[in-house]
Amino acid sequence: MSITFNVDEIFEMAEEIERNGAKFYRDAAGSSTDRFVRKMFVELSAMEEGHEKISTQMRKELSAQMKEPTVFDPDNEVAKYLQTMADFHGMEGKAGPTQKFTGKESLEEILQAALQAEKNSIAFYVGIKDLVPEKKGRDKVQTIIIEEMAHVSTLGGKLQSLKR
Repeated sequence: MSITFNVDEIFEMAEEIERNGAKFYRDAAGSSTDRFVRKMFVELSAMEEGHEKISTQMRKELSAQMKEPTVFDPDNEVAKYLQTMADFHGMEGKAGPTQKFTGKESLEEILQAALQAEKNSIAFYVGIKDLVPEKKGRDKVQTIIIEEMAHVSTLGGKLQSLKR
């Protein structure tokens, strides 16, 4: 049996991923002693919170058909699976689930890690997109991918401005 998801479940996972990223950046801002780096963490946290709001809004606009379950799931296993995927996919704001910033990293290191996390998110969503049936909102997952690509562009621009 293959696993498929509807786009509502994917947006739920996207919201959790963005919440995880925002929390990480808030925590990192609290531990940073450099004012400029702390400001950057706060900005990155706000960016992730904005992304969560976009996912939440898109999720609210889904049709009833797009929210219909794709499999019989009386024990709510799909939700448990999605939570695990969101928690361990590589979490935005970190290059991996075990990496923690110390507060001593340079702004360039922070931006590199954030950029890598966004790239991981894109790879994650590209991989999961085909698990969403066409009539259940596969095109909406593409919208998430495009949003993540915009994040890469934003972070890349900040990184390039450091090198000037």
